[in-house]
Amino acid sequence: MDPSIILQQLVNGLTLGSVYGLIAIGYTMVYGIIGMINFAHGDVYMVSAYLTAIIIAILAFFGIESFPIILLATLAFTIVINGVYGWTIERVAYRPLRSSTRLAPLISAIGMSLVLQNYVQISQGARNQGVPVLLEGSIRINMGDGFVQMSYIQMLIVIAALLGMGLLTWLIHRTSLGRKCRATQQDRKMASILGIDTDKVISTVFVIGASMAALAGVLVTMNYGTFDFYVGFITGIKAFTAAVLGGIGSLPGAMLGGIILGLSESLFSGMINTDYKDVFAFSLLVLIMIFKPSGLLGKPEVEKV
Repeated sequence: MDPSIILQQLVNGLTLGSVYGLIAIGYTMVYGIIGMINFAHGDVYMVSAYLTAIIIAILAFFGIESFPIILLATLAFTIVINGVYGWTIERVAYRPLRSSTRLAPLISAIGMSLVLQNYVQISQGARNQGVPVLLEGSIRINMGDGFVQMSYIQMLIVIAALLGMGLLTWLIHRTSLGRKCRATQQDRKMASILGIDTDKVISTVFVIGASMAALAGVLVTMNYGTFDFYVGFITGIKAFTAAVLGGIGSLPGAMLGGIILGLSESLFSGMINTDYKDVFAFSLLVLIMIFKPSGLLGKPEVEKV
């Protein structure tokens, strides 16, 4: 096989994996703090795609065509609105059930996911939506009879994923909020006794996770151009798989799992068969779970006695 094809699939896989990683960070942060999975997180990502299209249309109406302004305005607007969605999900679907059985919040989160899907379907329609190409151009390297290229939007996605992971790692390990998050994760009751507002910490984590989903949603929508109300379910399942693969509860693990999942899908599609790329990706997950149940960078849970 032409080496340029393999390299191009690696570039595509890196981009896709960065998207999975950004969304997986939301899953892993929530799980790390309260030990529960936010299955509405993928649909928060879906909402950000529609918000991206709306703000781009509004800016176009006012004649704003500068890409940096469009990008910054779209990111700011979408992150704020998505943060509100994340905060609302925690208050409505999780906080009232926090002292209930572990199954109750899971069912509540799935219900919230269906609410968001149907809300968007009714308000925006079931047909595919799209946005125009806002940033053209790419870096292209010729290799014999073929070539490898990476568009500027793809580069933005990879850079944003790395910066997002680095910023959150710094936030968790170097700031007062991070210390409160780690204390809440280790022992919520003791953290509350020591004066930490654990409810506020948990809400903040949901907002941060939703913000990462917004960042991914804006860049992915600008890259691929099309989306629908169901895109959050598929992407959310893949991102959750990436979080488990890398070790749910670990921020670097979420990004590593996303990159591995994206690369495996892309390479399998380009070299073997596109129809079975999901089968290969999930088979890889099963194999890693068999030999390392806690994930690649996850730590085994210690039972408290």
